[in-house]
Amino acid sequence: MKQKYLKIILGSILTSLLIVFTSCQKTPPGIVTIRSANSTWIQELFQTEIVNIGLEKLGYKIEKPKEIDYPAIYISLANEDLEYSTVYYEPQHNEFFENAGGEKKLEGVGILTPNGIQGYQIDKKTADKYNITNIEQLKNPEIAKLFDSDGDGKANLVGCNPGWRCELTIDYHLQAYELEDTVEHNQGQYEILLADAMTRYEQGKPIIYYAYEPHWISTQLKPNKDVVWLEVPFTSLPKSMENFSEEDTSLDGKNFGFRIIQQRIVANKKFLKNNPVAKRWFELVEIPVADMNEESLRIKEGEDQPEDILRHAQEWIKNNQEKYDNWLETARKSAN
Repeated sequence: MKQKYLKIILGSILTSLLIVFTSCQKTPPGIVTIRSANSTWIQELFQTEIVNIGLEKLGYKIEKPKEIDYPAIYISLANEDLEYSTVYYEPQHNEFFENAGGEKKLEGVGILTPNGIQGYQIDKKTADKYNITNIEQLKNPEIAKLFDSDGDGKANLVGCNPGWRCELTIDYHLQAYELEDTVEHNQGQYEILLADAMTRYEQGKPIIYYAYEPHWISTQLKPNKDVVWLEVPFTSLPKSMENFSEEDTSLDGKNFGFRIIQQRIVANKKFLKNNPVAKRWFELVEIPVADMNEESLRIKEGEDQPEDILRHAQEWIKNNQEKYDNWLETARKSAN
């Protein structure tokens, strides 16, 4: 009887040890299916395809990327319904990150597209003629009137879509820099408003607009050639964007007034722990802002279907083959 109980106890111990041992093992890529998602902003699909092609070459199985709103992406990652996404715009998405569980469930990895700039641009011709370098100069009604497109005497500043969160900063800036009496924030569909501004520019009229990179506008109106970035008099951001300094809103000695954005990959923390090859891959992949600007232009000009985006991703890889292959080789070594 004692031997029988002893066998049962030993069997239980061995089973427990096996479970612990198995849970500590890293998952071989070949048996892992990776689910990703991006928003309806099609440029993100381009980045996702570049990452997924590499994951497939590393032996992972890849599901077709899903299109989901930003907050739901983070929640899905935390709930293990997705493995990763390319949408972590840091610090702009920090609230989504924290609301979904923060560092207990998620992890930001690598820098996919570095130094995304946001700020205000005006046409260089007007900037040079009136020596305009700082948005604070639009407190002067005569300067502001130069950018009036609807006849009310105020500058018409092309803003961004409601819900993008940048519109909150623009409204805050107008108050902080005492511009509410001379500048009007035009909101709506950003692309449509920007197209109107482009028409005015082509007619030789002054324009002012919120700009960000990566975006196609930088390939059409080139900074320092066609347009210039305006500085802000000092850094001032909404209270929801805490722990900032002038250094966080500046690049190359110029204060843009908006936080400089690093686009990162965000992934489920447990997945990263069990898949060091995938994690190393995420850390390595980097797509320059200039390449994203070009992709944005191709999409704007009509190459905007999923098959187009996949082809663009394949072409980008071919044009960066040596670097891409080196990333793959480095990631594979993480399996050892």
